[in-house]
Amino acid sequence: MDAWLTQARDALAEAAGVAPGALDLSDDDERTLLDLARIAAHDSGERTNAPLLCYLVGRAGGADLERLAAAVRSTS
Repeated sequence: MDAWLTQARDALAEAAGVAPGALDLSDDDERTLLDLARIAAHDSGERTNAPLLCYLVGRAGGADLERLAAAVRSTS
């Protein structure tokens, strides 16, 4: 993660009362989330759907990211 995202992660972790490491993103996670954001923006025609979809993915909790991504990809 770049410096800005690391700072944001740290602030979110503090606000949520969790260890920053609990919010780490692997390179694969980053690629998957960016791909989902791309799908949301391009397939829907609305760029605002990209962050909203990523929020929904996060709200889905402990589910496997690749499984969630497959569900989204199946809708496009």
